[in-house]
Amino acid sequence: MSQRLRWRNSRQSLRRRLLTTLLVPLTALLLLNSLITYIGALIYANHVHDVNLVNDTVTLVQMMATKSPDGRVSPQAQFLLEYEPEGRNYFSVFSARHGLVAGNPVLKPPGGLFIDGTRPQLYDVQIERHALRAASIQMANPREPGDQLEVTVAETLRDRRLEARQILLLSIPAQALLIIAAFLLVWLGVSTGLRQLEPLTNQLANREHDLAPIGDAQVPVEILPLTRTIDGLFARLRGMLALHERFIADAAHQLRTPLAGLSVHAERAQASSDQATIKDALNHIQRLILRANRTSSQLLALTRAQTAEHEIGDTERLDLAAVIPELVGQRVHEALAADIDLGYDGPTGPLWIEGDRHRLQEMLDNLIDNGLRYAGRGSLMTVSLERESNAICLAVEDNGPGVPPTWIERLGERFFRVPGSEEQGSGLGLAIVQRIAEWHNARVRYRSGSSGLGLRVEIVFPQARDA
Repeated sequence: MSQRLRWRNSRQSLRRRLLTTLLVPLTALLLLNSLITYIGALIYANHVHDVNLVNDTVTLVQMMATKSPDGRVSPQAQFLLEYEPEGRNYFSVFSARHGLVAGNPVLKPPGGLFIDGTRPQLYDVQIERHALRAASIQMANPREPGDQLEVTVAETLRDRRLEARQILLLSIPAQALLIIAAFLLVWLGVSTGLRQLEPLTNQLANREHDLAPIGDAQVPVEILPLTRTIDGLFARLRGMLALHERFIADAAHQLRTPLAGLSVHAERAQASSDQATIKDALNHIQRLILRANRTSSQLLALTRAQTAEHEIGDTERLDLAAVIPELVGQRVHEALAADIDLGYDGPTGPLWIEGDRHRLQEMLDNLIDNGLRYAGRGSLMTVSLERESNAICLAVEDNGPGVPPTWIERLGERFFRVPGSEEQGSGLGLAIVQRIAEWHNARVRYRSGSSGLGLRVEIVFPQARDA
């Protein structure tokens, strides 16, 4: 029981994955929004303090012009200018002739800073490892005509940053509540959206042996690829079941006659004491067993050819000019035993295709078997290769009795045998050739022999692209 629970917990949840996928960006959005809020608050605090700093500088200038004509600053005014609860502020008054008049001697506008007497100039400065924001302005020395005073007021950045953090802390709860509300809405939307899959799930669960397509009606657009993939799977399953049913029907149809014959000749052998009759019955039984064995083998081969589909790695580059002579050579001894002259004719250069060697061998074996069976003793059979534009033609031709033009179009049909043929066959050989050729995207052509006699079967393969 615990193992089953662990297995369920280890399974992936679409709802959990969707919520996690949405929660991570929402959390990142909250952090980004907090950073933007802090930067905005800092910009606002800097603006407010800069305005106050400018006003303090102007106030100091006005005080010096009216109440302190000698440029001196009273201790009370100096205390107010430098007071800060957590540190200190700074000011300075420099005379062009006499140097420092009042304030901190370190606080002096940097060289190259343009200062006029109309509006204080703002800039950043560092004193005693403290970052300061300063405002400087020039004024005429009321005590000495021709002398200029540089008045500077500076303050630390602590208050600015403190106000920015306070604004951020005030905004975070509201933003967090907004993100939580958005997450809850997303969770509700995901749960509601996933419930739309329940009718489809129930529909599939209620099916037993129904492989009809689901269709696109009442299916959300987002899962249409899934349902169409399932429909494709159903179609392949229907095709496989149809092939299996056809195989069973074909096997029952083709094996019924040999099995009936086996029963008859077995009864003959059992009922007779004549050795000649028993031997004849056993000979018939052996031929029927061979026929049933060949029929079952060809039925299996046809089923494999019909169910096979291209998959990655199924095909390879094959040189037919090297493969076909080798396969033909493997059948020479059978042709000699059947008193048939089997030969090969083809170019010396390579002929490349994309194919499967085992399927090519099965196809060529069926073509050669067809010739050995129906061409007749003393016949000539030739396997040839030749180029046709961007294609390669594999042909198997014999000079036997051939096939009347009326029946040529039906060659390749399952279980079709030319009427009047004395040879016993299953009618599956050329059907297997047809299916294997289709697997290779090749065309099959049936013609009379070049001399007007016999049968010529041509398989036209597309040439490999980079050949």
